[in-house]
Amino acid sequence: MSQGDNPRIVIIGAGPTGLGAGYRLQELGYDDWVILEANDYVGGLATSFTDDAGFTYDIGGHVMFSHYDYYDELVDKLMGGDYTELQREAWVWMENRFIPYPFQNNIRDLERQTVFECVTGLLRAQREPHDEPTNFREWVDATMGEGIARHFMLPYNFKVWATPAELMNYIWIGERVSVVDADAVLRNVILGEDQVSWGPNNTFRYPMRGGTGFLYEGLRRFVEDHLELETPVASVDPDAKQVRTTDGRVWDYDVLLSTMPLNRLVEHMEHVPDRVRAAVPGLHWSGSHIVGVGVDRAADTTKNWIYFPEPDVPFYRVTYLSNYSPYMTAEPDQTLFLTETSRSPHKIEDPETIVERVVDGLVGTGLMDDDDRERIVTTWRCSPDMTYPVPSITRDTSLGTIQPWLRHHEIYSRGRFGAWLYEIGNMDHSAMQGVEFANHVLLGEPESVWIPRGEPQGDEVDGQRTDPARRATAGSWTTTA
Repeated sequence: MSQGDNPRIVIIGAGPTGLGAGYRLQELGYDDWVILEANDYVGGLATSFTDDAGFTYDIGGHVMFSHYDYYDELVDKLMGGDYTELQREAWVWMENRFIPYPFQNNIRDLERQTVFECVTGLLRAQREPHDEPTNFREWVDATMGEGIARHFMLPYNFKVWATPAELMNYIWIGERVSVVDADAVLRNVILGEDQVSWGPNNTFRYPMRGGTGFLYEGLRRFVEDHLELETPVASVDPDAKQVRTTDGRVWDYDVLLSTMPLNRLVEHMEHVPDRVRAAVPGLHWSGSHIVGVGVDRAADTTKNWIYFPEPDVPFYRVTYLSNYSPYMTAEPDQTLFLTETSRSPHKIEDPETIVERVVDGLVGTGLMDDDDRERIVTTWRCSPDMTYPVPSITRDTSLGTIQPWLRHHEIYSRGRFGAWLYEIGNMDHSAMQGVEFANHVLLGEPESVWIPRGEPQGDEVDGQRTDPARRATAGSWTTTA
């Protein structure tokens, strides 16, 4: 595509990334684009559903916080004043008690033997020299010590990722994991000082009505004229620059933004080199069972969510959705629990029994009483096959092979599963990847959110030199009457 062209843009997927791109394209006054969405709704994993009983569920425990002014302004525009603003109340349940989150900074209330093992392990880890870690487990051991690793970090992260820690890298950590400060731990244990303000989401907003899906239904209004729902992709021909959908239609493009899972994009493509197809098995993921339980009584707490590291509880996190907004339940003074259970070939979870096991887990951890079983108004289950792109030890090598080849063919794979980068997989990250795609293609601005993992600077792709800081299709565009 040459400078000054008006590229025909096709976007696959109407999740946060695709909608973010569409919103920005219409904001720039550009008109030659279309969004193809397989489902009959928008929002992807950030959508929300309301059941027949009148309870509203998200697909997981989403909260509204942001790293970007543009996204903040967009959310303000979409929500107006119709939102709640909360101070995070996050807890960990283990050893039959609640302790403040993050665990590694707030261990003083655990069994004395557990506290001793955590503190001595941490001090030993920080005193002894270590080789550069080669995986997440080695990073945890070297950074936090054997006690914190054994009691919390390893069991909890297996429950989240459904992947052994030794099969994961640690480059994703950033602001996702609180690195242990030995002084803070000792102040917690000896002086009784809790450390609860860590992290980017210690305050957050939430839509008053409709769950997180409210935002993306709002974005839909701005892209409706360019949106094709119930239009699954059948194939992509990168040589002809065509997308064929299952209804037989063909969509020509100059630039393609794909937000479908990267592995499935490659599977749907023609003319893919063997080395690119061979890189796909290096991409790993986990799915989930998201279970909601509505109870006809008021919540007896102001907690937002709770983490569960111990293996006898099926879920790794429970969110009190009814504490986010009073309109998440059918009637006032009802409680809505949203639970998350991961699954993968490493961690099989029976879908036929998961709702029953979740209810038992809620009772066993004291979030529900036995009498509450009779007060259950509704239950809900959503079991997405792909919930988290796992930052496996093979991921970056695979991305370093697949992404440059796609980019050489004017294909941008972005979004939670398009980029396959958990570290930029939040809603704000995902939406901004779409916004920056539009800015890059039309205005020539470099992308800053998306990270070119596994790619050396000036990598050679199919005989052409590429510069990850400035993509091949960046250019300018002109409007037409």
